[in-house]
Amino acid sequence: DPSVLRGAFVGHTDAVWGLVYSGAHQRLLSCSADGTIRLWKATEVAPALNIFNDNQEMGIPSSVDLVSSDPSLMVASFNSGHTSIFNMETRQRILTLDSSCQINRVISHPTLPISITAHEDRHIKFYDNNTGKLIHSMVAHLDAVTSLAVDPNGLYLMSGSHDCSIRLWNLESKTCIQEFTAHRKKFDESIHDVAFHPSKCYIASAGADALAKVFV
Repeated sequence: DPSVLRGAFVGHTDAVWGLVYSGAHQRLLSCSADGTIRLWKATEVAPALNIFNDNQEMGIPSSVDLVSSDPSLMVASFNSGHTSIFNMETRQRILTLDSSCQINRVISHPTLPISITAHEDRHIKFYDNNTGKLIHSMVAHLDAVTSLAVDPNGLYLMSGSHDCSIRLWNLESKTCIQEFTAHRKKFDESIHDVAFHPSKCYIASAGADALAKVFV
C-alpha cells in the first residue's frame, strides 16, 4: 500500500536477522547474514548512518538490541559466541563479553546495566555491561534457547526454545515460575520469538509451525 510504505532501506546483501527501533533517537538497527550491523535514520529513506563489523572480525551477527541504561550504546551477539557493546555514533567497540557457544539472541535489561544472552547449548547467561563479567549462567531448556524478552518493569524474563516450551523466570531469584508448551516442532525447530506487551498483561510467541499466539 503506497500510502503506508515509506520506502526501503537498501544496503544489506543477505537475510536480515534482527531489527530494533529507538523511538528516542528515531533510529533503526539491523543485523544481517552479510556480517554487518547497520544504523539507519528512521525518519528518511537514506543510506545507513553507520556500518559495524564490515570486516566480519566478530563473526556473523545473530541479534542486536539497544542498551537501555545508556542510549548511545548497542549490544550485538555473533555466531562466534562473542557479544559486544558498541558506541553507535563513534562505532567504537566498548566491551566484549566472551562465550564459547553460538548465541541466538541478546537483549538488554530495561532498567539495569545487564545483557542477557540465549545460547544454542541450552543456557541463558547474564553479563554486567560495565565490567563484562559473567553474573549468572543457567541451563534453561531441553534444547537450544532461541528467544528472550523482559517485561517492561524488569522483573520477569521470558524464554522460548526449540524444545517447544516457553518459560517464565523470576529475574531476582533466577528461578522458573511457569512453563507451558506453545508450538509444535517443524524441521527440528519450534519457537522463534517471544514478546511481552508494553502495557497489558499479554505475552506473544511465534513458531516454526507458522503460528503466532497471544496468551493472557
